[in-house]
Amino acid sequence: MTASPKTPVRRIDHLVLPTADLAVSRQRLSELGFSVAPVAEHPFGTYNACVFFADGTYLEPLAVRQRETCEEAARQGNVFVARDQAYRFRRGEEGFSALVMATSDAAGDRQQFAEAGISAGDNLTFSRDYIRADGQTAEARFELAFAADLRAPDVFFFTCQRLRSLQVDTSRLEAHENGVAGIRQVVLSERNPSDFQYLLQEVANQREVQAHSFGLDISAANADIAVLNASGLMGFLGIEGGTHARGLRLRAVVFATAAQDRLPELLDQADIRYERVGNRIVVPATAGQGAVFAFEAG
Repeated sequence: MTASPKTPVRRIDHLVLPTADLAVSRQRLSELGFSVAPVAEHPFGTYNACVFFADGTYLEPLAVRQRETCEEAARQGNVFVARDQAYRFRRGEEGFSALVMATSDAAGDRQQFAEAGISAGDNLTFSRDYIRADGQTAEARFELAFAADLRAPDVFFFTCQRLRSLQVDTSRLEAHENGVAGIRQVVLSERNPSDFQYLLQEVANQREVQAHSFGLDISAANADIAVLNASGLMGFLGIEGGTHARGLRLRAVVFATAAQDRLPELLDQADIRYERVGNRIVVPATAGQGAVFAFEAG
């Protein structure tokens, strides 16, 4: 199982953060200093309120809007919904379920994942409407290709191809009070990180891996993907409790911020608990947030 030399190293596109209540998530993210986009509905029963960054990445807080619609979509083979339902059943309504990579060839990605033995099912193509700045309704269209490992049931991956992009100006939404300009690192945990090296190499389409005593690092085209053991979680992020059961889990997001000096005041005003770990300000996961958030200057 080796990354394909035919396509470039993939870039991180967005992160999926399941939540029980989108209103709670919007409030929490706003208190953390993020600008949150209006609610957008999917045609298969879920909806989101995204946080967009200037580096082209974004967070996708995801909630269930119509459970019956979701259940029917899952029965019909919608991998996105089926995996979301499985995550909520196993891990609860709040968390960090999926790492998404950008692509220009979702069909080719599915073939690559199938040949590598990590395909999680058929591609998903869907459209959704949105309201443009001029008040007109337009349509965005996407195709997703899925990857997963049966040894890690609490995380999945997919690539996202924009067949018809959102023709909207997101610059206003990319300005955040907390100074965040983008995602610097995505952190997963596992007792023996090297067991999942090949899976992540395929997902990122990256051969190069940096192994160390705390885990391993794989460089996507725009950010770092780290898998840490218990010592790494504690040392780099102050996360106690180890890695729990075997299998990958998505645990934390490290953001680059231009307002590191002002961030403690913002968090204090919102009565948000945090701690300093090295050069990072780390906020524990909670309802509406899903993952540990860490902020570092950059």
